[in-house]
Amino acid sequence: MTISWPDFEKVDMRVGVVTDARDFPEARKPAYRLWIDFGPDLGVKRSSAQITARYAATDLVGRRVIAVVNFAPKQIGPFVSEVLVIGAYDERGEVVLLNVDQPVAPGSKIG
Repeated sequence: MTISWPDFEKVDMRVGVVTDARDFPEARKPAYRLWIDFGPDLGVKRSSAQITARYAATDLVGRRVIAVVNFAPKQIGPFVSEVLVIGAYDERGEVVLLNVDQPVAPGSKIG
């Protein structure tokens, strides 16, 4: 399936910095609740991420991540996820986070 360039431009992906990561025991599948700072324009947004197999919550704080920031919020149990953190699936089906290899400011657009 192909999409047009205008369709791609509708997806707003940004770099954010994880400021807090906590276990999410109420989730159906193992997950963390993340708070991610996207800079002064977007502020801190929340996300539920099923990344417990590869990452410890304490190792996520301070890490730069890439997320889609313009999806509608999604209620996941008692938590509202506001952004979708982006990753790739490895050979075991576990999520490996995408990141940038050079420092950029929180809120920087992916394009």
